[in-house]
Amino acid sequence: MAIPFRFDALRRFPDVEADNLFAVDATDRLILDRAAGHLADAPAASVTVIGDRYGALTLGAAGLYGATGIRTHQDPLLGERALARNAHVVGLDGAFTNHGLDEGLLAGAQTVLLQLPRELAALDEMAQTIAEFASPEVQVFAGGRVKHMTLAQTRLLRERFGHVDVGLAEQKSRVLHAAEPVRGGEHAGYPRREYHRDIGVWVCAHGGAFGGTGIDIGTRFLLGFTDQMPVGAITALDLGCGTGVLAATLAQSNPAMRVIATDQSAAAVLSATQTAQANGVDGRVRVVRDDVAESIATASVDLVVCNPPFHVGATVHTGLAQRMFGAAARILRPGGQLWTVYNSHLGYRSALGRTVGPTREAGRNRKFTVTVSTVKR
Repeated sequence: MAIPFRFDALRRFPDVEADNLFAVDATDRLILDRAAGHLADAPAASVTVIGDRYGALTLGAAGLYGATGIRTHQDPLLGERALARNAHVVGLDGAFTNHGLDEGLLAGAQTVLLQLPRELAALDEMAQTIAEFASPEVQVFAGGRVKHMTLAQTRLLRERFGHVDVGLAEQKSRVLHAAEPVRGGEHAGYPRREYHRDIGVWVCAHGGAFGGTGIDIGTRFLLGFTDQMPVGAITALDLGCGTGVLAATLAQSNPAMRVIATDQSAAAVLSATQTAQANGVDGRVRVVRDDVAESIATASVDLVVCNPPFHVGATVHTGLAQRMFGAAARILRPGGQLWTVYNSHLGYRSALGRTVGPTREAGRNRKFTVTVSTVKR
């Protein structure tokens, strides 16, 4: 007997869960409602979902409208795992397959459901990929919370689609409906790349990678301390690597060092891989998509560098940083060091001392603090 589909059965787990964090929001429901007529009649393998957070769009399309062979792209690894778990809970195992943001995701797609990313570059790469590979008759339903939506998102979609309608707001959400894809176009594809002469490093970035081809000011501050990090370190880890700037710089500065770069973002992993290649250190930098270094063996690393996030989506939450500190404590060898940069007001030093080991301040400017924590021998 089929299990009735219920949104309230979905959870964020194994991602961070809290009273102010939700697995489903009004945007998920509105996107599905606006696309209902297309989903109900969709041929097998003609529905693609992009940016589904925890499975509401994918499982809603399958459970409410009977869509089959759904192809799904989620940038965060924890989103993929939450979708798989939620699919099992609601009895929809096998209703979808996971894909990268590429031709395999979109070839022949007739209906695309999309949670609008907050970063314009991420939306640009999504729109380019849809326009290039989806069916000429594709219908795109892209939704977001009104407070996060901008006119720039609509303008960008109008560069890639001949027809874009802006829907009415409902429950503080809105859906953009795009059709008539324009293949090709004036803008360069991804990844994009930029050379930072002051640091001597190329940065490559896909649209969904945090910071794009720039170097955020926290990472830039931490880079100023690389000459103080242990010269005898043979194995280093860039934890939450983003575009791989720290990993590439560590490998450049120490030819004997092997560097692992980990991130749960698919866009970050692609970007960091290409950053290592662009800087000629890909033979000594291994990039891994995983959840806070779960694939790295215990007590196997001499040095960890980390610029932890303090947001979960649009919500301020320090849970991920705490998990990263715990991961560093596990994988560092006795005497190994964790170098961390963070916004000074967060006051992570005591937490680092409790979780990793004795922690001292290595430097501070008007916004950031850099600390070094040492695992006890």
